[in-house]
Amino acid sequence: MAEFKEISPDAPVGAKLLNWVDNRFPASKLYNEHVGEYYAPKNFNFWYVFGSLALLILVIQIVTGIFLTMHYKPDAALAFGSVEYIMRDVPWGWLIRYMHSTGASAFFIVVYLHMFRGLMYGSYRKPRELIWIFGCAIFLALMAEAFMGYLLPWGQMSYWGAQVIVNLFAAIPFIGPDLALLIRGDFVVGDATLNRFFAFHVIAVPLVLLGLVVAHLIALHEVGSNNPDGVEIKAHKDAKGNPLDGIPFHPYYTVHDIFAVSVFLMIFTAVIFFAPEAGGYFLEYNNFIPADSLKTPLHIAPVWYFTPFYSMLRAITGEMMYALVACVAAAAAFTVLKGRLAAFLKAAIALVALLLVASMLVIDAKFWGVVVMGGAVIILFFLPWLDNSEVKSIRYRPDWHKYLYAVFVINFIVLGYLGIKPPSPINERVSQIGTLFYFGFFFLMPWWSRLGTFKPVPDRVTFAAH
Repeated sequence: MAEFKEISPDAPVGAKLLNWVDNRFPASKLYNEHVGEYYAPKNFNFWYVFGSLALLILVIQIVTGIFLTMHYKPDAALAFGSVEYIMRDVPWGWLIRYMHSTGASAFFIVVYLHMFRGLMYGSYRKPRELIWIFGCAIFLALMAEAFMGYLLPWGQMSYWGAQVIVNLFAAIPFIGPDLALLIRGDFVVGDATLNRFFAFHVIAVPLVLLGLVVAHLIALHEVGSNNPDGVEIKAHKDAKGNPLDGIPFHPYYTVHDIFAVSVFLMIFTAVIFFAPEAGGYFLEYNNFIPADSLKTPLHIAPVWYFTPFYSMLRAITGEMMYALVACVAAAAAFTVLKGRLAAFLKAAIALVALLLVASMLVIDAKFWGVVVMGGAVIILFFLPWLDNSEVKSIRYRPDWHKYLYAVFVINFIVLGYLGIKPPSPINERVSQIGTLFYFGFFFLMPWWSRLGTFKPVPDRVTFAAH
């Protein structure tokens, strides 16, 4: 049993209260370890504010979600009307609803920027692999949370979007139809589906999300934050054991984050008050029409933050399968002929490739579209082991690496735009090229990340006071 810390009888009441708490709960210890005495690199730039902003938006979503559930009715006959009641009759209900809907899009904008920063500065490299894996799991949980929440307003796009996505699971061989039935809870998207999605959206997924966020932060504070130079600040410490290139998170970066939060809230508020639908991207106009199972919209597309992956799904056609078969065959042939592997490993690779090619030719392209859509997210988990670059940060890589990253971002945005547009031959072809580039970027990374002349990495972080 730990000994109680004594405090002077003349100490202020606040100090006595804190001492009483500290003797029973490590409040001061947790604060010092994770805020007051947590040393972060002193060369952080604006790219490092998006993690804090994501945490802020998570709080906004939870708080507004609690208020919305007070008036929302998860019933197919009442759901749309309850949302309209919130918007029209509940005091400030329209504000809470718009904060929640705008917050969903803001969450993905911030998370995409946060992930891109990690990609640029190599924040997934040793010893931060687990931080990245937890982050990717958060992204996956966030996608599930957003998809289930998308159904709840029970508008036309909610209903038909859910119908399309859930039916994709039916394309999985053998278990597909039963899996789709299990997810829907009925033979069509209906009241049972709405109740299931409501339960997962309000209780199950948020609990998983909160657990992953805590794990993400604990892992981050265990190994320390990365920085734009990719230099480990713990390599150089002063007599007290504090990193010479680090500064306490509080007050330096709390002020830094407060400024970022202020700017974000101004933009967030402007969107809520002046353009909550964002031209139909944040809230689609068809979703203001009650769900009608007898009237299919002319064009069904998910919300913008899913569209890059939806575009990859639509890119996988029967014609595209031949291109994918060629890619698999070429990769297997190159590995067997050029790879320095044992004979039995080469034989195993050739056999697996043969089986994969055979299944790609036999199983319907719709299934492989689902595989590609899911694989586009799952491949991010393996990024720490795909990157073989000599340095972490983009600052010290060859210049053409920067151009490649820029093309990757542009390609992702183009895929997102094509996912919103109705299908057409030209859109289909561009999305197919974009899909091949997306996966080529990752699958070829072990090769291209080693190429070029790398710049010398400084021993200490580069920092200029401003």
